[in-house]
Amino acid sequence: MPLHLLLRLTAPRRRLTEWLLLAAGMLSTAVLLAAMVWNERHAAPYADAARLREQVDAGWRGLAFASLAGWVLFWLACAVALLLAQRRRGALERLAREAEAERLDAAARIELALAGAGIGLWDWHIPSGRRNVDERACAILGHAAYGEEHEQAHAHAAADTAADGLALVHPDDRELVQERLARHLQGASHDFEAEFRMRHRSGHWVWIQSRGKVVERGADGAPVRMVGTRSDIGARKQAEADLAHLAFHDGLTNLPNRRLLMDRLGRALAKSERKGGYGAVLFIDLDGFRLLNDTLGHAAADRLLEMAAFRLQQVTRDTDTVARLGGDQFVLLLEDLGTVADSACAHAELVARKVGNALGLAYALDGRELRSTASVGVALFGAGHAGCTDLLRQADLAMADAKSAGGAAFRFFDPAMQAAVDATTSLETDLRFALARREFELWYQPVVDRMGRTTGAEALIRWRHPRNGLTGPGAFIPQAEKSGLIVGIGDWALEEACRQLAAWRADPATAGLTLAVNVSARQFRQCDFAPRLLEILDASGADPRRLKLELTETVLLADVEDAIARMASLQRHGIGFSLDDFGTGYSSLSYLQRLPLDQLKIDQSFVRDMLRTPHAASIVQAVVHLASSLGLQVVAEGVEQEAQWDRLREIGCDGFQGYLFARPMPAAEFAALRAVSH
Repeated sequence: MPLHLLLRLTAPRRRLTEWLLLAAGMLSTAVLLAAMVWNERHAAPYADAARLREQVDAGWRGLAFASLAGWVLFWLACAVALLLAQRRRGALERLAREAEAERLDAAARIELALAGAGIGLWDWHIPSGRRNVDERACAILGHAAYGEEHEQAHAHAAADTAADGLALVHPDDRELVQERLARHLQGASHDFEAEFRMRHRSGHWVWIQSRGKVVERGADGAPVRMVGTRSDIGARKQAEADLAHLAFHDGLTNLPNRRLLMDRLGRALAKSERKGGYGAVLFIDLDGFRLLNDTLGHAAADRLLEMAAFRLQQVTRDTDTVARLGGDQFVLLLEDLGTVADSACAHAELVARKVGNALGLAYALDGRELRSTASVGVALFGAGHAGCTDLLRQADLAMADAKSAGGAAFRFFDPAMQAAVDATTSLETDLRFALARREFELWYQPVVDRMGRTTGAEALIRWRHPRNGLTGPGAFIPQAEKSGLIVGIGDWALEEACRQLAAWRADPATAGLTLAVNVSARQFRQCDFAPRLLEILDASGADPRRLKLELTETVLLADVEDAIARMASLQRHGIGFSLDDFGTGYSSLSYLQRLPLDQLKIDQSFVRDMLRTPHAASIVQAVVHLASSLGLQVVAEGVEQEAQWDRLREIGCDGFQGYLFARPMPAAEFAALRAVSH
């Protein structure tokens, strides 16, 4: 059987055919041997019979046995060789089948992966310009499978012809595709990769990511064949665009956020410095928004912010920037206000008034009308070299000044505002280190009775500032209250006062004196104030009955019930309470009769004016009579004249404090004064 016909047979039939051929060979050999034997036996019919038989037997037997042995060995060797060859061929065929199965499986997996990822394949024969594109690559652009495409490109122009069809690429992206493709074809890059837009069959643009690589080059190194992939990345590009929008815009109002505002403000400042024009930044804060948020809820407050953002866009130009910094704070960036400062200032003022009027209109929320005003701070730029952060801070300071004036107003930034803020910041920084550096001192001002005898003292804090010298409480207590440092300062004052009371207790001249200490509203409202005070008293060894805490009406009005409970718990330990500056706040008899007070202190403003104005004298007299009816002691502060003292004694006041008797003094001077008077 011809070899090419044998190879076409299946493996089992091929093996059977090979064994049949071997058997046929062996049979033909046996026939040949038989013929030889027969020939030897009948070769000499006319010879002598005995001699002939002897010769014939001797010849054919040796030849027959030798031939038979040779052929047996030969065919055994052939059989063994055939068996080994069939086994080896079977093993090779098995390996080939396994390799083919693996190849088909891998191809199937690749096909599934490409189909799942939506990746199409293309194959570009560069010299002819022929391009083979599979179904997925065609479907990305809305076409049916079209197999080969002939682009009619010359070999020398191959570097200028995109593998994905340059004619379909967006004009703005063609230069990028050409540059990337040319670099790869010239061997300057390891592979080709580009993201660009291609025209869909329906006419819109589709974002494509194409990757490819030259897989065959000619003898001269020129590229011959290039294969690659094409995928639709429109969803990814849209997600990137959405993320970029979220990164630079407010999620609620869709206005630019702080990041985008700072970028535009930086560009505006650079443009203003380059061209010499003016611009302005308006910092806007909605008045009372926190109260609206608490009463109406977050959903209604968010709708109000959305309406406020819309109104701001209505009163500004398309070239202006309306941004939301967060909460209820907005910023307007006005550019190109001219080259004259007065004109730019007038324009900014006009916009500020429009903003105030627009945001002051009623808002329709949940079937009812609400009104909200806005405080606006304005900062011009163009004349100086202020940075973005400085400019925003200036506008913020101006806005804070407008809000402190009652809101519903606008203010231009004044350098004095910055100076005040710098001074406040410096003061707060110094305050934070004052306690650690032991810069505070307690001074003591005597409190006398009707006969002028000292019955006690008030502890007054002083700050020995390293640069400014001795400073009174009016210069730093308000800032300490605002920053929260008053709690630590107040605790120190209580510790120092209790230590002083314990020292007075050991001296007969001062053992009977009381000591009044001012307690701030924030300090008194601390949840651990009462146990902390009792710990201080216990550690110092002072007599709680000699300690008097001076509270203002602001301490008590915030939560009357809580204040009464705290005062009662401390009063059970012997601690007394005095209501300081009575008459200057919103005094109410309804809570005055419920508070566990021991003393009222008449504010020095009434004492100072009581001899000059009848109204002040009437108030002092009313306070004295009220205290008498409630069984409370009365101490008049700020007594500086003998006539004031006489008049106060006439109307029944029994305690006095002021420069007429003594100024505040350090503890050593106070002890020396008591020793002399005693």
